Formats: sequence, structure tokens, C-alpha cells
Amino acid sequence: QVQLVESGGGLVQPGGSLRLSCAGSGTIFSIYTMGWYRQAPGKQRELVASITSSGSPNYAISVKGRFTISRDNAINTLYLQMNSLKPEDTAVYYCNAAHRVYGLNYWGKGTLVTVSS
Repeated sequence: QVQLVESGGGLVQPGGSLRLSCAGSGTIFSIYTMGWYRQAPGKQRELVASITSSGSPNYAISVKGRFTISRDNAINTLYLQMNSLKPEDTAVYYCNAAHRVYGLNYWGKGTLVTVSS
């Protein structure tokens, strides 16, 4: 059974930092494109950042320069380092693993990030 489990969310003040982790199990995640998505109250889920199996990152314009996505394939873990957080970054953050060729797509249950003073 494939599982993705996010951790690291919480309450942080504007300008602060958080590091999210996503631990995967049940498959070989090194062949997947991994990503972080977020969904704020009343809004659609949006892509925050993704990283290919070869390590090439892609960022939403709203987080470029503030967030860094990385992966450690040896331990099936995805990370999102979030710096200079803003109130508009408040959302539930979801981990995703996708393989287009095989038509596979997995989601974690999410972790809440709240940016507030």
C-alpha cells in the first residue's frame, strides 16, 4: 500500500520559517515526480513546487525565492523549506507523487501551516 505522510506544519509568525517533510512508503518514489500543493480555505488546490526524478525543481511564482523543494531518494522523503513566510501562505499543504507514463498519482492527507502574528 502506497502511503505519503506529511509532517512539520504548525503556527509561525510572518517572516518565519518552517520545514515540511513527506515520508513515502510502499513504492519506489525515486521514479516519481514529487510535489507540494496547498489549499487555502475557500480556494482551489494549487501547485507550490515540484521536483522531477532527476532533481529538477519547479516553483510557483508566489513562492519562488522563498521556498526550496528537495528530495532524498535513499529514504523516500520529500522536503519543503519555507522561509519568509507570509499570511497568504496559510493553507493545508499536501504531498504528491505522480508518474505520468504509468498513470499513477498519490496524495498525502496534508499538514496545516498557519502564518499569523
